[in-house]
Amino acid sequence: MSKVEEKLAELGLTLPPVAAPVAAYVPALRTGEFVFTSGQLPMVAGKLPNTGKVGAEVTPEEAKELAQICALNALAAVKSVIGDLDLVEQIVKVVGFVASAPDFTGQPGVINGTSELLGQVFGEAGVHARSAVGVTVLPLDAPVEVELQVRVRAGA
Repeated sequence: MSKVEEKLAELGLTLPPVAAPVAAYVPALRTGEFVFTSGQLPMVAGKLPNTGKVGAEVTPEEAKELAQICALNALAAVKSVIGDLDLVEQIVKVVGFVASAPDFTGQPGVINGTSELLGQVFGEAGVHARSAVGVTVLPLDAPVEVELQVRVRAGA
């Protein structure tokens, strides 16, 4: 087990299997020293635990937990192309999308579910640039979607 996965275990978390794409794309793609994930929904065992808009059907607290699930799914996708998460040198950027009720403006707090987890697991290597964007709707009526850009150790 990698050090990253040991840290996840200390937090009571495990990497899920890579989520199956819901359309024509791959979960993650490596180019040189970088891995880019496709947008990851908060799928658990092939299903969304919640659907709807944050600030309406889904509370901000629930959405923050869903953003953490998105992060785990994204890390599983990264691992699927590099084999070992200990090869991650830096989480470069997080892009988070929040399906928002018209008056909801707490997108940054929701995406903190991803950012805080990455910081806990990777320490300084988990500090990243980020966008947190409110949108009208996401695939399958998911409340949250997250993608990662990761730099991998040179030569790995």
